Amino acid sequence: MRDQKSVNSQLPLSHAFLALAVVAVWGTNFVVIKLSLVGFPPFLFAALRFTFALFPAIFFLKKPKVSWLNLAIYGMFIGVGQFGVMFFAINHWIPPGLASLVVQTQVFFTIGLAMLFAREKIRLYQVGALTICVIGLAIIAMHTDATTTFFGLALVVFSGFSWAMGNTVSRAAGSINMLSYVVWASAFAIPPLLMLSYLFEGGNQLPSVLLSAPMASWVGVFWQAWPNTLFGYVAWAWLLSRHPAALVVPTALLVPIFGMGSSAFILGESLPSWKLLAAGLVITGLMLNTFWPSFKNKLLNP
Repeated sequence: MRDQKSVNSQLPLSHAFLALAVVAVWGTNFVVIKLSLVGFPPFLFAALRFTFALFPAIFFLKKPKVSWLNLAIYGMFIGVGQFGVMFFAINHWIPPGLASLVVQTQVFFTIGLAMLFAREKIRLYQVGALTICVIGLAIIAMHTDATTTFFGLALVVFSGFSWAMGNTVSRAAGSINMLSYVVWASAFAIPPLLMLSYLFEGGNQLPSVLLSAPMASWVGVFWQAWPNTLFGYVAWAWLLSRHPAALVVPTALLVPIFGMGSSAFILGESLPSWKLLAAGLVITGLMLNTFWPSFKNKLLNP
């Protein structure tokens, strides 16, 4: 009997809804970030996020079979480079909906790093997909203003690069329990984030910030740590363990759609024609990168 994972051609309805729930949490999370930053400065907020991702889960999960160095590097790139920098950008320099779109550049940074470290070859369709995405980013750069700054755009692109570095490091770890990996790596994200918070956000004022933060900001911390991190990773890994990646991964393309839609609906983020055009180009590039291999295979083998 053939493995069910290899023969399913579509997700069962319940699994499709689970995948949709995950990307909805990940997409709307950008609005949660913006709302939570009302009560917490960005680096402290990031430190709290990883603190509650670490505790109490670490007491129930064994350390993954990977080196401490690998965990430390992953924690630094994801904790400081991805989330710390992105929180800082969303705090003042770029709207959350647009950030949810721009950070998807991690896909192409991941491809580039795979070429550099794993000697993977870039394909022509990937060059085309990257070109389309770059045009979308150029449109955003041409429309910077008081709410969407070039500095904020650069910060979120760097966040995408850090995410890609984290992907590369976790890939080098081999086949591991990803939830356990993320939880244990969180221990290495907390100290540098607290140090940055102490240096740039007023170390003497941090206790009073923690005590005076509104309940909504604390809810945002726990939302970041548990539904966004623990639920998201567990559910995503569970789906990938039961279905081909080609069925599961494309749903992640909905993250920026949820991000921009929720930001417009809840925060009133404007969606002018240039922003929709840029979003369309970036998402088209991501779709081309995701779907072209299977589409080409179907054309050649109808």
